[in-house]
Amino acid sequence: MFNVLVIDDSLTVRAIIEQLLEDEKDFRVVGSADSVAAAREMIDKFVPSVITLDLTMPGVDGFAFLDELAGHPHAPVLVVSSHTTWGSDAEAEAIARGAKACFDKGQLVRHGKSFVALLRKAVGSKAAVSRV
Repeated sequence: MFNVLVIDDSLTVRAIIEQLLEDEKDFRVVGSADSVAAAREMIDKFVPSVITLDLTMPGVDGFAFLDELAGHPHAPVLVVSSHTTWGSDAEAEAIARGAKACFDKGQLVRHGKSFVALLRKAVGSKAAVSRV
């Protein structure tokens, strides 16, 4: 069973991700955070197997949080953002900063199965990431 922490300031997007994972027997959403500050506490409390992360949020954004995670063991991160369309600069930057993969938030409903497959691939890539 893989524990998922969803970090997105949109209640709707968090609900969509939870709905997509509801019938997946190997995933369980253990936390849903609307900010990086809230997510920090949940990471320590729930020890997620994988994290979904939006890039554009109030306060600390997703890029800054990826930088914060760098150098520390952490769950793999799948960036879910409308800025990370295939081949975009934001996608390349997120990967360079430590994200395992990116998914275009605007495609969650239409391509939910692809999102779940990518999440499964991200969590299967390594239980924890360590960057120097």
